Amino acid sequence: MELGDLRRDYRRDSLDESTVAEDPLEQFARWFNEAQSAGIAEPNAMTLATADSAGRPSARIVLLKGVSAGGFVFFTDYRSRKGRELADNPFAALVFHWPPLERQVRVTGRVERTSQEESAAYFHSRPPGSRLGAWASRQSSPLASRGELDTTVAERRSEFGDDIPLPPHWGGYRLIPDTIEFWQGRPDRLHDRILYTRTSEHGWDRVRLSP
Repeated sequence: MELGDLRRDYRRDSLDESTVAEDPLEQFARWFNEAQSAGIAEPNAMTLATADSAGRPSARIVLLKGVSAGGFVFFTDYRSRKGRELADNPFAALVFHWPPLERQVRVTGRVERTSQEESAAYFHSRPPGSRLGAWASRQSSPLASRGELDTTVAERRSEFGDDIPLPPHWGGYRLIPDTIEFWQGRPDRLHDRILYTRTSEHGWDRVRLSP
């Protein structure tokens, strides 16, 4: 089959200004809970797009680990490509895609680091292997072989035992949203799109966008 022939018509649901929440984070919580209830694998998986100081973008899938009135939280190695790009250009975009529900959520905003206390609390909730990996891997840097990585993991295991501390180069980021768009697939590509734009610390403007 030609790529141009790969298509599906979306008919599962609709989205209307009269039924969405006034606060987009409340609306996100509704949709996220529905994605969980639908049995979607890793509903917290999201595309994170960043850009370097020259405006050249890059994107990857990361996992959402917290959401509140403050924003959307994820964790990573600060020395990674995304970490370096966020240091140079502290703005990013997120996309959640839940195909079984024919839904997307798009988020844009400023990014800041979480506190060390918040990073430590999450770090110590991770399995020991993941905590060792945060020490052993210099994320996004060249690696001579898989054997080199395995050796470093073994060295760190010997060094720390079961008491694995928070690395100084690892922690969280919080994206503080300026815009949140909810997209619901509809027949004939006439999709429903509701965009929230922040107007104040707690205020949001809400409009329907053309598909």
